[in-house]
Amino acid sequence: MMTDELYMQRCLELAQTGIASVSPNPMVGCVIVKGHKIIGEGYHSKFGQAHAELNAVNAVIAQYGTQAASLLKDATVYVTLEPCAHFGKTPPCADLLIRHEVKKVVISNNDPFPDVDGKGISKLKNAGIEVHQGVLENECRQLNRRFFTRIEKQRPYIILKWAQTANGYFAPLNSSKQWISTPLAKRLVHKWRSEEDAILVGKKTIIADNPQLTTREWEGKNPIRLVIDKNLEIPFEKHIYNKEAKTIVFNEVQTNVIQNIHYIQMEDMKYYLAQKIAFQLYLMDVQSVIIEGGANILNQFISSGLWDEARVFNAAKNWETGVYAPQINGLITEVIPINLDKLIIYKNWQSI
Repeated sequence: MMTDELYMQRCLELAQTGIASVSPNPMVGCVIVKGHKIIGEGYHSKFGQAHAELNAVNAVIAQYGTQAASLLKDATVYVTLEPCAHFGKTPPCADLLIRHEVKKVVISNNDPFPDVDGKGISKLKNAGIEVHQGVLENECRQLNRRFFTRIEKQRPYIILKWAQTANGYFAPLNSSKQWISTPLAKRLVHKWRSEEDAILVGKKTIIADNPQLTTREWEGKNPIRLVIDKNLEIPFEKHIYNKEAKTIVFNEVQTNVIQNIHYIQMEDMKYYLAQKIAFQLYLMDVQSVIIEGGANILNQFISSGLWDEARVFNAAKNWETGVYAPQINGLITEVIPINLDKLIIYKNWQSI
């Protein structure tokens, strides 16, 4: 016999499918069960489109036709996040489940969004529907850590990423372009980019490496390119000024929009820059950001405590000299071999 945990695990698998396309919404999966048999499944596939519960109900209707109404009345609905109770881009999912008179709803996480936050559960209970909460709560919260961070901390989920040599160097002293990690690592980084809203680098990284900051080696959307260029010194022929993705340039000179290039003026960028950028991204509904460098930018976010996760490629090679990599103190959660190198994943103690 299937258990609540196994059905919720299936919800998690479905929810994960929306990772690159639902932000700033959470990833949500839904499974509908009747008599220990899954009769419908759904997930939130794209921001602004149908939520998981509606897709699962529609799957039941599509498969069972005229029998669907009676099946749903005796069904248990499993969903990773509390059904919404407000009219947004779609009608309330709590109302949908009430209308179909489902028997029971099993929920993993309450939705901390102020327009929901317990209201969906109250609606269901007031309609006489049994509600069970907290199944695989930690696992579901980990899946939607970006969403929970934005709502609860009023900033995006911040991922630091860099590669360093075996003896701790991050970049050449002469600012030339020199690869540390492997082609496989590069492809993995492009996959990560497709999963996050934005990617941030500083002026020196753009001038030295001329990165494209796209997902060209992985199928998926390009992140918003974020660049710190206080005095607008980056030459226009650099890749970040092409039309491959939206680019936001944080600077002290101007606020302006020229095609896909958005200039955002900030005051006194030498003070509290990490905090200012984090709050600006929150205001723009940017739910997650990867910070790829350089060392100064990474260190500013580290020293401010403004990071949730760090992904550090440790190469087998040594360099004679170079710029030292950032030093980070966090909980090591994973060590993954990448050919001869290894990827170490850190979590910020304050985010655990």
